[in-house]
Amino acid sequence: MDYQDRHVVVTGGTGALGTAVVGALLEFGAVCHVPYRREGEAKHFPHAGNERVSLVALGDLTDEAAVTAFYGSYDRLWASIHIAGGFAMSPIAKSDKALLMDQLMTNLVSTYLCSRAAMAAFGRAGTGGRIVNVAARQALEPRLGASASAYTAAKSAVAALTIALAEEVVKDGVLVNAVAPSIMDTPANRKSMPKADFGAWPKTTEVAAAIAFLASPDNRVIRGAVVPVYGKF
Repeated sequence: MDYQDRHVVVTGGTGALGTAVVGALLEFGAVCHVPYRREGEAKHFPHAGNERVSLVALGDLTDEAAVTAFYGSYDRLWASIHIAGGFAMSPIAKSDKALLMDQLMTNLVSTYLCSRAAMAAFGRAGTGGRIVNVAARQALEPRLGASASAYTAAKSAVAALTIALAEEVVKDGVLVNAVAPSIMDTPANRKSMPKADFGAWPKTTEVAAAIAFLASPDNRVIRGAVVPVYGKF
């Protein structure tokens, strides 16, 4: 895949999956723009020293003005990849409106605002573009979301947004897709589930490879897909 001189925004780029995605994009020649919330994220980001990576302090991806200003600084944007989100495991009897709204804001609203701002940037570039969102297996198989219904609802909304937006913007040369991971093999997940079969979980590099293809110029026909990236789990 040839990303030479193509500019890509990766939200959540300092996390486990985001780091793998940025690494893959750099290998293919991309210029990556990674917003972050906390200074510690930038300080420990393994790609921070790469000349084709720009780290930008952006406090809140649900702040419409901040997101609009961030994307407004790019006139050559090719792709926007939306990994930032949040997870909450809580049965509904122990949750409340605040938890639901937090899940909707961190997962759906951030994706919506970044997609909206990315479309404006693509319009300035005039070359089309790509959007890749991150849903979850629960979005495709909601029964797996028992005891995490707020998270499942939010990620299902991300999947629906992906499909609707793909139909809306294809006329502008923009292809919109999403991936739906199951539990990924990360240090945090291993720690929280020490007895699980780690070998069955998809690796972050494997999920990153799927995202990199969907966001690439090599993807000429796939749109409106929510691609299962489950591994063997």
